[in-house]
Amino acid sequence: MYGIAAVTVALSFVAILFFTIISNGYSAFTQTMIKLEVNLSEDEIDPTGGRDVAVLSAANYRKLVRQSLRSHFPDVKGRRDKRELAKMISSGADFAIRDAVLADPSIIGQRMNFILAMSDDIDQFHKGAISAKSAQSDRRVSDKQIVWFQHLVDLGLVEGKFNTTFFTGGDSREPEQAGILGAAVGSLLTLLVTFVLSFPIGIASAIYLEEFAPKNRLTQFIEVNINNLAAVPSVVFGLLGLAIFLNFFGLPRSAPLVGGMVLALMTLPTIIIAGRASLKSVPPSIRDAALGMGASRIQTVTHHVLPLAMPGILTGSIIGMAQALGETAPLLMIGMVAFIVDIPGGVTDPSTVLPVQIYLWADSPERAFVERTSAAIIVLLGFLFLMNALAVILRKKFEIKW
Repeated sequence: MYGIAAVTVALSFVAILFFTIISNGYSAFTQTMIKLEVNLSEDEIDPTGGRDVAVLSAANYRKLVRQSLRSHFPDVKGRRDKRELAKMISSGADFAIRDAVLADPSIIGQRMNFILAMSDDIDQFHKGAISAKSAQSDRRVSDKQIVWFQHLVDLGLVEGKFNTTFFTGGDSREPEQAGILGAAVGSLLTLLVTFVLSFPIGIASAIYLEEFAPKNRLTQFIEVNINNLAAVPSVVFGLLGLAIFLNFFGLPRSAPLVGGMVLALMTLPTIIIAGRASLKSVPPSIRDAALGMGASRIQTVTHHVLPLAMPGILTGSIIGMAQALGETAPLLMIGMVAFIVDIPGGVTDPSTVLPVQIYLWADSPERAFVERTSAAIIVLLGFLFLMNALAVILRKKFEIKW
């Protein structure tokens, strides 16, 4: 009865945790957009008519967006009101128009319809996170902006669309422009380095300690320390990486290469312990039969013992990689907490990872970053569930019961 009660309480807290994360984060997968007809005036975009890329890139596209928005509000005359009206559109809207012009300069001189993102405050108001009933001093959306937004809704210009930017963009100071692609690529590159380093070294160490190492005080000392390393706090590995990889070897800071090396050190004990347990589970009769047929010790291990132990080794390795995917503390110590906008193109480029990106967004004051933090947690948990499910499937598919 006590056991069932403990499991029930634990599952209840897990359910509350998931409900809180999902209820806070699901809204981040949609973004409030506005449809505007923008006059791509050649006098504003390319007055020389030369279609030079530098000239097209430097054009004042923000002015074109504001003119299009003001056309729906001819009564807005004051400078302050115009500025307040312009704040309803995301600062990234002009970049969307610039990219469209650079991709196809032939549209210059035409009037084109664009679907542009609205600001994070308007987006939160549209989603109900900001209430119009509260006092104006207690919200980031003014009464005038609420009236103007309702007018745009009545005109049928506002709609909620799937937030593709969240999955295709990098980090940004503006919540409506922030995405997880940079962090996801950084996590992928970091895990790739971790796997390349930790998997072969971990398997080789497990094979040596279990199959070839003599049983003496030295090997016992090594085994004890491997078990102890599996329980060392992850931040200690971050300090080690900071002292050795960055300060001593001078490797690039905030790079997946260093992050992967640090996580490889942290993951190695898990892989070695899982590998030794899998090798130990192979019956001694397999070894005796191979040796009896004339196989050498190396042939016995590589041709017979290792293939039979590989499902368990893979399971332990995947679980270790899943643990590395969710680590934050060691990566903070090596500088992967930097604000990175660009998508990393290699293991030496500056980057961040999903857990650190979540940490950065959780520290931001904007309400829109709260939902994006929860949405990024949902994505991270999805990856962790997939990796753990893969470990279970591999174990069930290839497990041999003796």
